[in-house]
Amino acid sequence: MFSGIVEEAAKVVKLEKDKENLHITMECSFVNELKIDQSIAHNGVCLTVVDIKDNTYTVTAVQETLIKSNLGLLKLGDKVNLERSMRMEALLDGHLVQGHVDQTAICTEVKEADGSWYFTFEYDPTKGNITVEKGSVSVNGVSLTVVNSKDTSFQVAIIPFTYDLTNFHQIKKGTVVNLEFDIIGKYIQKILAQQLNK
Repeated sequence: MFSGIVEEAAKVVKLEKDKENLHITMECSFVNELKIDQSIAHNGVCLTVVDIKDNTYTVTAVQETLIKSNLGLLKLGDKVNLERSMRMEALLDGHLVQGHVDQTAICTEVKEADGSWYFTFEYDPTKGNITVEKGSVSVNGVSLTVVNSKDTSFQVAIIPFTYDLTNFHQIKKGTVVNLEFDIIGKYIQKILAQQLNK
């Protein structure tokens, strides 16, 4: 379980295809604190540490993950948002994030707003996901508040700290991002759909 509070945007230093899997090697500042079999969210995708070497560590993304997320689009030098698993005694600064990406979205606009930025994302609502005004959404693993919620799109407002710390500074029109929708909203939507189908 995660909170959507990104610790670092780490650099991809190696990508290795292995049949349908992709081994992703990252360089980050807290490698010496990691251990094999530890869970870390990568752009919001929960992956397991399988190797640690010098100042790098490696995780493996399976085909299902590559299909449902933007990890298969990574290139050497790209920045990936990292968050280690939440500790039970820790403050919940963001919102509950499972690390299970629901679908991807495309950035359709980046607009400066006198010291902050508005990012607009468009997604496919036929996959059963929705946003609500002032609700929570995770974009590339970042816990954010929805503004201007529509049937197929929404916006988020990004402050300079988040823009600099995460990979939001790399997102531009046409960039594919990972979305994880609010877990409570997903359960409510499923329950209502079941009631309507009775």
